[in-house]
Amino acid sequence: MANLTGTKRIEKRFKDLKKAGRTGLVTFITAGDPNNVTSNEILKKLPGSGADIIELGMPFSDPMADGPAIQASSLRSLNNGNLMLTTLEMVSDFRKVDKDTPIILMGYFNPIYLYGITNFVTDAAKSGVDGFIIVDLPPEESEMREPVKKAGLSFIYLIAPTTDSLRIPIITEHASGFIYYVSVTGITGTTSAASGDIATAIKKIRCHTDLPIAVGFGISTRKKAREIGNYAEAVVVGSAFVNKISENLNEDGTIKDGCVVSVLDLVRDIADGLSQ
Repeated sequence: MANLTGTKRIEKRFKDLKKAGRTGLVTFITAGDPNNVTSNEILKKLPGSGADIIELGMPFSDPMADGPAIQASSLRSLNNGNLMLTTLEMVSDFRKVDKDTPIILMGYFNPIYLYGITNFVTDAAKSGVDGFIIVDLPPEESEMREPVKKAGLSFIYLIAPTTDSLRIPIITEHASGFIYYVSVTGITGTTSAASGDIATAIKKIRCHTDLPIAVGFGISTRKKAREIGNYAEAVVVGSAFVNKISENLNEDGTIKDGCVVSVLDLVRDIADGLSQ
C-alpha cells in the first residue's frame, strides 16, 4: 500500500483510534527548543512514547495566543537561529523514520507570508507535513486555504468558548482533518476549563460537523486528559511538555542530563491514562 500523506494520514489515524476505542493524544513541542539536537530527538521519540498526532510549533517572536511557557520556548528557538526552513528540515528528518504519525504545523501567519504562501505550502508538503493550525488566520481569509487544499493537506481551525452559534458552521465548513476546541478563554497553559462546559461545547460543535474534535489549552495532567477524553476524539497537551523542557535547563541555558527522558516520561504517563 502506498504511503499516506496529508489529510489522508490524519483521517487514518482517527479511524484507527476509533477502532481501538481510544482517545488520541496530540502533543505539542516548539521546533528547535531547547536546541536542534534535543528537539529532534524528542520529536522522533514522541510516537513511541504515546503521541498519536504531533503539533510542531513554528517559532515566532510574538505568539499572542500562547502563554509564558510556549512564548519562552519560541524565544529559545529563535535565539538559536532557527528559521522556517529549520522547522521543515526537522519534519523531513522525522519522515525518514516515521511515515505514519501526522504532523501539524502550528503557528502564526506572519512568517508564512514572508516565506511566500504557495512556496511554503509546497515545501511543507514535500517535507511531510499533514496540516496547519494558523492561530491568527480566520476562515474568511482564503489566500492560504486554497493552496493547502490543492496540496491535499488539512487546515485545522480553532473554535473557542466565545465562538457564537452563528459562527461555528462558518468555521466547520472550511475545516479539514479535525476541529481544535480551545477549552478556555485566554492563553495556553494558564487555566483549566470545567469538564461540563467542554461537554456542552462539543455537543454544540457536533451539530455542524462529522470531523473529529480535539480539545486543548489547560490540559496538563493525566487526570485532566482522561477527563476530557470522555468527550473528545483527542486531547492536546503542550505547555506541560514545554514546561518540562524548561525545568531541565540550567541557568545558563545548557541542558541537564535526562531532559529528553523527563519529557517522554510525561508523554507516556498522559498517554497511558488515556488508554485505560
